[in-house]
Amino acid sequence: MAMTIHVDVVSAEEAIFSGLAEFVALPGEAGGLGIYPGHMALMTRIKPGVVRLKLPDQDAEELIFVAGGMLEVQPNLVTVLADTAIRGKDLDEAKALEAKRKAEEAMASRSSELDYARAQAELAEAVAQLAAIQHMRKRTH
Repeated sequence: MAMTIHVDVVSAEEAIFSGLAEFVALPGEAGGLGIYPGHMALMTRIKPGVVRLKLPDQDAEELIFVAGGMLEVQPNLVTVLADTAIRGKDLDEAKALEAKRKAEEAMASRSSELDYARAQAELAEAVAQLAAIQHMRKRTH
């Protein structure tokens, strides 16, 4: 049996995942992170993107989209505190495309710096969701 680490992925709305994984990969603020059991303690911000979980005795990875948040790693526990978290299978491409379009329009109108910054954040989230959807499609074809 492979070594495992306990992983919790939670958002403000709900607990998305709680269980054992052999490996966790996610987009850290300074770049991609890969975490195996026994990883050194770490705390960092995460960027919008996909959390990939390699579960024991399963070939397919579990994918969870996160819209940013915090990551805490202890030797036997990984905790992802996400601003928003959506199971990969629940991502909606039409909604993500609409959110991207609206964010691009808001950036073009640029009524204030705050609105522009908010539109940039919304655009980054929508683009990350679309990338997650494309990643999932590649795995199933």
